[in-house]
Amino acid sequence: MHHALDLILLLLAAAVAVVILFRSLNLPPVLGYLAIGAALGPNAAGLVPDTEQARYLAEFGVVFLMFTIGLEFSLGRLFAMKRLVFGVGGLQVVLTVLLGTAFGKLFGLSGLASFALASAIAMSSTAVLSKLLADRMQLDTPHGREVLGVLLFQDVAVVPLLILIPALGQKSADLATVLGWAALKAVVVLTVLLFLGHRLMRPWFLLVARRRSSELFMLNILLITLGLAWVTERAGLSLALGAFLAGMLISETEFRFEVEEDIKPFRDVLLGFFMVTVGMFLDVGVIVHHFLIVLGVLVLILVAKFGVVFAVSRMFNATTGTAVRSGLWLCAGGEFGFVLLTQISDLDIGSARAVQITVAALVLSMLIAPLIVQMSDRIVMRFVKSEWLLRSMELTKVAAQSIATEKHVIICGYGRSGQYLARFLEKEELTYVALDLDPDRVRSAASAGDTVVFGDCSRRETLVAAGLMRASAVVVSFNDVPAAMRVLHHVQAMRPDVPVVARAADDADMERLMDAGAVEVVPEMLETSIMLASHVLALIGMPLSRVIRSVRDIRNQRYSVMRGFFHGASDAADRPDALQERLYSLALQPGAYSIGKRLDQLKLDTINVTVTAIRRRGIRGVNPVPETQLEAGDVLVLLGVSADLSVAELRLLKGG
Repeated sequence: MHHALDLILLLLAAAVAVVILFRSLNLPPVLGYLAIGAALGPNAAGLVPDTEQARYLAEFGVVFLMFTIGLEFSLGRLFAMKRLVFGVGGLQVVLTVLLGTAFGKLFGLSGLASFALASAIAMSSTAVLSKLLADRMQLDTPHGREVLGVLLFQDVAVVPLLILIPALGQKSADLATVLGWAALKAVVVLTVLLFLGHRLMRPWFLLVARRRSSELFMLNILLITLGLAWVTERAGLSLALGAFLAGMLISETEFRFEVEEDIKPFRDVLLGFFMVTVGMFLDVGVIVHHFLIVLGVLVLILVAKFGVVFAVSRMFNATTGTAVRSGLWLCAGGEFGFVLLTQISDLDIGSARAVQITVAALVLSMLIAPLIVQMSDRIVMRFVKSEWLLRSMELTKVAAQSIATEKHVIICGYGRSGQYLARFLEKEELTYVALDLDPDRVRSAASAGDTVVFGDCSRRETLVAAGLMRASAVVVSFNDVPAAMRVLHHVQAMRPDVPVVARAADDADMERLMDAGAVEVVPEMLETSIMLASHVLALIGMPLSRVIRSVRDIRNQRYSVMRGFFHGASDAADRPDALQERLYSLALQPGAYSIGKRLDQLKLDTINVTVTAIRRRGIRGVNPVPETQLEAGDVLVLLGVSADLSVAELRLLKGG
């Protein structure tokens, strides 16, 4: 017992120290976990034993990673990105595996070992690259969409590979029978789970959510995830496959975002432990003795994957700059490569030295991946001459929205607060330009007629393109103090005379934002309390003039009377966001079921969905009458909760 506690404390202490170090160097913590395993494992210091129990526990890290991948997986998203996912992504995986298999056989490996190692090499890091795309605000760039499409296909491709490689590794005279039996089991289990799960998941989660207990909600997530993983393992498949199915089923419900946030701590910690075990079977001695071979394999991986991605991207008509960027982003290895490599090691289907060299090369590739990404812009600008023109065109999109406006309001952030503000300004016939970094939100809102464009408001050139030099005010509608401080810094440098109104969660950051140049700071918690108090005072008979004076005095005193509160367990909001009403814009393409039908014929009110506006040929009509007949190209703005909006979309498009 003491030995187990010693081991846990050693791993925790090492993890805390290494993650702090890697975070300070802006490197992914996953690489720190690999370093811990390599340093403390049986092939180095020997402080952490490589036991079956440790590996089985580490496999739960893969379980939670596959679960979150399943949450992101949806047939709708696949269909919308089918050209990038199945075109660029599919060809990248197939060509990389074929090329890797050919190289493996050339160097004397068996066909199975070459195929398995090539499959591991074909993977890139979803965890690292998606975070880098988000941090660099490049999710909606051409290369960002390509990278996400390829990563999505790789994530999906891991599922059949986790089934195929063990089946190929079985020593059987009749390989076709083994593969057929594995495929039959997979089809039966998948059919049963998907058929029953699709019908049971949403009612069950709704029942749990209505209990309004965050503890119960978390227990239910763990039960579903580990329960389906247990079912697939009992069926002779992998734990990871069951977790992927659990995530995919939950992604079809309205609770996916809340589930993803709740599961994140478990996923990150257990995935870290998995990476520690990967580092444990990394033999540093092999790397030292075969350093030139490892270096050669590393260069071969980077060059080959870059070449494949570049060629495939160009085949699908991407610009040279986009193809180069995509190749640089995707040339390194990923965590799913290690998942497949541990499987190869357990099945003993490849030579130990080949596996070690491949692991070492992939670890080194992941170490330098952030550096390659950081240098990608400079590399493209150096070797692709057309990039300067394309870079200026991105800012032109923002400038095009603001070029005809003057004395307008720049809204930084187009979440709920930003959208409510925009509607208020529209009502008063005041112009605005909104900037937001959520591509789905921008696409939906812009198609509904809102003046919103994709842009990073914390960048100086974006604010200039949005017309800061002609604007009458700037509003920071999001609650992100560091980003708000950058906006204030740029406004103070270029237009110190423009008033800036900023938002804060409470009074904690008011002084900081005011000192940075904000004319007004709206602390949402305190303003809510003020509005509640003003209504109460008016209702109990206090003269309205006195109510207004009292509210004005509190604001003039910067809420000093209301500072601070007693914390309690009920401060944590446990209401699922999916139960709140939201707006959703839907474009009616030719062939949609509802074209030619009147709104009252569609009976959307029976599913608690309201059509608040229709945009037709660039003109937006609010609160359409029930007799309105829909036409191809109409953009409908729907109001309802997530589940009802999904039903309404199906009814409008397919008549379901």
